[in-house]
Amino acid sequence: MSNDLNRCEFIGRLGKDPETRYSADSNAICNFSIAVGYKSKDKETTEWVRITAFGKLAGICADYLKKGSQVFIAGRMTTRKWQNKDGVDQYTTEVVADQMQMLGGRTAEDAPVARPKPDAYRAIKEGNIVDLDDDVPFN
Repeated sequence: MSNDLNRCEFIGRLGKDPETRYSADSNAICNFSIAVGYKSKDKETTEWVRITAFGKLAGICADYLKKGSQVFIAGRMTTRKWQNKDGVDQYTTEVVADQMQMLGGRTAEDAPVARPKPDAYRAIKEGNIVDLDDDVPFN
């Protein structure tokens, strides 16, 4: 098995905002799904891919991703077994992300907040000349 490769790479858009929870030792776990498309001559389909991120990457995903965000995700595919509330075994296949790159441009909502200029520079811009050298300790 040393020659095998478990590597997945996707570009897609989030279907809803990421869900974040924390493990007992305070590590972040972020889950979300992305829609990835496939187009051939005769049909076009969309697949939903479940993504899980851990640790620092999970925190970044939780802080910056939202529904509709376009992302590049790279990681490994894994299947986990769990039991539903009726005790029936269930299986979930997902990609455990180790890389995430946000794609697409910034929207107006993502733009940084404009910071006001200091009063002295605002006064100069408005034509009110201010002596900025008053507090200089040398001449």
